[in-house]
Parts: sequence; C-alpha cells; structure tokens
Amino acid sequence: MLELDGSDAGGQFLRRALALSILTDTPVTVEHVRGSRPEPGLKPQHLAAVQAAADACDGTVEGARLGAETVSLDPGRLSGGTVTADIQTAGSVTLVFDTLLPLALRIDDPLTVRATGGTDVAWSPPMTWYRHVKLPLLRDLGVEVAVDVDRTGFYPVGGGAATLSLNPSDPAPLALSDRGSLEGIRVYSKAANGLADAEVAERQAEAVLEQFDDDVTVLERTISYVDTDSPGTACCVRADYENGVAGASALGEKGKPAEEVGREAASDVHSFEGTNAAVDRYLADQLLVVLVAAGGELTIPTMTNHVETSLALFEAFGESVDVSEKDERVVLRAG
Repeated sequence: MLELDGSDAGGQFLRRALALSILTDTPVTVEHVRGSRPEPGLKPQHLAAVQAAADACDGTVEGARLGAETVSLDPGRLSGGTVTADIQTAGSVTLVFDTLLPLALRIDDPLTVRATGGTDVAWSPPMTWYRHVKLPLLRDLGVEVAVDVDRTGFYPVGGGAATLSLNPSDPAPLALSDRGSLEGIRVYSKAANGLADAEVAERQAEAVLEQFDDDVTVLERTISYVDTDSPGTACCVRADYENGVAGASALGEKGKPAEEVGREAASDVHSFEGTNAAVDRYLADQLLVVLVAAGGELTIPTMTNHVETSLALFEAFGESVDVSEKDERVVLRAG
C-alpha cells in the first residue's frame, strides 16, 4: 500500500493519486486529504470522484464519506462500461472527469462517465474551456476523448449534466517545444437564456476581440444561450499557434459587467504571448499524465504549484520527469 500525505495539497493531489493508482495497479492511501484548504477533507465533488474511480476499476475504497481526511483505494479490474457521478451540488463536473480521463491510456474497452453538478464554476476548469481548449489538444495528441453537455450548470444551483466518452488510446510522444507563430484566436461565449435580451454573450465576445489587434485572425466566434437552473455566463479564448495552444476563460457573476468577463479572458492569453512556451500554465499540469505515459517534450511558461505537486506525486509512483530551463521557459521531458 502506497501511503501519500496530502497535508500541503488540495483536491488535485487526491484526484491524480486515484488515477495513478488505477493506471499502475497500486493500492494507495491518501492521508490529510485537502490538508492545505481551510476546510480539509472530502467535499461533494471529491467524494463523487472517489466513488467514480472505484466504480471504474471495480476497486475497494475506504473513507468514501463527506469530510473524510483519509481515503484508500485498492484498484480492481479496469474495464469499460458506464460510470455515473451525481455531485448533488454545484461542485465541478470537469474535476470529476479529470479523475477518470487518464484511464483512456489503459482501458481496453470504451468507458463512459455521466456526471451531474456544476459545469462552469469557479476554482475549476469551466466546461467551455474543457471542450474547446483541453480536449481538442488531447485529441491532436492521440487521446480519444469527447464530452457532450446535456445541460449547463452555473453556481450556486448547479443542475448541469455532461457525459465523458473515453476510448482506448495510445498517444505518440509529445513534441510541444517551439510553438511557432500565432495562427489566430477562437472565442466561445455563452450565457443563460435569461440574459439574451441584454446580449450578454455577444458583449463578452466583443470585449475579447477589442483586446486584440485588427491583424489577428479570428478563426471562430461562437455565441450561445443555454437553459440553466441559475443565471450565469462563461467566456473562453483559445489562441492557436503552429505547434502550441493557449487558452483562458472567465465566468460572469452578479454585478460583473459582460465586458469585464471578456477582458479577463483575453488578459490571460495576452500574458502567455509574452512567454516562449508551447502551452499555457493551465494546460501544463493537464498534460503531465500524457507526457509520462507517452514520453516526449513539453515546454511550459513556469513551474506552478500544481505542476510541482504533480511531479512529486509521479515520483512516488516511480515515474520521473526531467526538468530544465531554456529560453525563459520550463522544459519537461519523459521517456
């Protein structure tokens, strides 16, 4: 049984530990779950992730209850089929998906994950970014994954529903070193139906475009209004390079002008433009599992806490990543 200490980490540490436990068939115990948070222990979204991970591999889990600060998983046989996860709050659906997405690297049969909760909520990857930035890049790398959104769920009610579809995948070694020139940007802006008369989604998108020079090619501009149980908005910007991707997102909230949401999303992309990395700081941690599994090279803007914590966790499971610096960027190599 591999024993891990989460006293200096958050939920990502637990989610990745569960995934690596299943991928390497290693029983694991995580103590002091979310120990760095003001209220440690399992919240509804973390509990849903633990239960979904155990169901996906027919494993034995201990500590699967709200507030638990010690969780153990003894993975069983990983197979395909369907797993359901009902968060029962506006907790993040995408974070539950992130727990199981790496299993595409080991499954022999398709795996479907159906989850309900919050699809576009704070402190997690919004579904808008997930679908339009992360997943397209993963598919380009050879990971066969897709998400269908049945209903959007904003904070505080949630009520969203989405399905993650995974197929057996064998990605080629990563070759994300020099990103090349900017090819253009894509803008995705959505809002609850009740905000259509105020043209909130249009205003968010327009605010994004105002932050870029006229000579920047707009490859895509998508405006949508959706049925939701509570009002909300989301805006996502993706910058496509010859050999790299950057993405950023922002969420609306009461009293926050639509224009501010758009400017916030655009600001993170502009910050990335000043780096020499192939992917942005948000994608950096998201790609580590693929890098370790497939090998290759990945350049990122900086070492974030999430990346540092994940690299230490990989070491605990016997997987190493070489880290160096070159041209004011961090170079990660594996395999």
